[in-house]
Amino acid sequence: MISVSELSVTYASGYQALKPVSLQFRRGELTVLLGASGAGKSTLLRCLNGLVAPSAGQVGSAHHPDIVASAETLRDHRRRTGMIFQHHQLIPRRSALQNVLTGRLSFHSPWRTLFPLLAHDLHLALACLNRVGLLAHANARVDRLSGGQQQRVGIARALVSQPEVLIADEPVASLDPAAADSVMDLIKQVCGQDGLTTVVSLHQLALARRIADRIIGIRGGEVVFDGAPRELCEAAVTSIYAGIGEPVSRKPAPSSQPLAEALAHA
Repeated sequence: MISVSELSVTYASGYQALKPVSLQFRRGELTVLLGASGAGKSTLLRCLNGLVAPSAGQVGSAHHPDIVASAETLRDHRRRTGMIFQHHQLIPRRSALQNVLTGRLSFHSPWRTLFPLLAHDLHLALACLNRVGLLAHANARVDRLSGGQQQRVGIARALVSQPEVLIADEPVASLDPAAADSVMDLIKQVCGQDGLTTVVSLHQLALARRIADRIIGIRGGEVVFDGAPRELCEAAVTSIYAGIGEPVSRKPAPSSQPLAEALAHA
């Protein structure tokens, strides 16, 4: 579980990316963050892993009331948190197995990482590659894998740390629809099987509705929707995607094609 209490972020430029927000992300639940570019989704995600320090408020976990209370606390929280990135962040000329093993480096001292990792780490990495369907590609260079396969390597790297929390920042933005569905189905499956607290930012409305247990809509740094996918009506979609700086509309947009339908097929 992760709790966010009166969390806000204002950057050095004076721009307030996230206005005071309080949320709880529950164990075994897949939460999708929706919102236009610049709405504050990535800022919130990065606060959950301590990559962005809050200007006010705090982020707590089941183990630490404040994850950034000390360097030691933050390191421990990050060891318990798996990250999946939009652009994979893999080492192109290294094999899938070598990339997954980088997810174990934080469990060893700097001098120990100069030597081959332990057999335990190797077994874990192979098991994670098997879990994402890539065991046969363990020794393949990742730059020779498809985009969907590369993202599966990224998922395996996140899982090899045996996390309690899984955070994914637009993990399927660069994939075609079929690969995106496959990757998100895998993330959903892992979340349920391992009981992970999972938070994912997406732009695909239809995919979010299908995959999420809970959807949080963010607009202009504020939470404007928080509920189950079935509750995401046209008025809610309008409130999430209304133009930045415009009043939030709670009424359906007058259009011959409902806004929710249009966005779902965008």
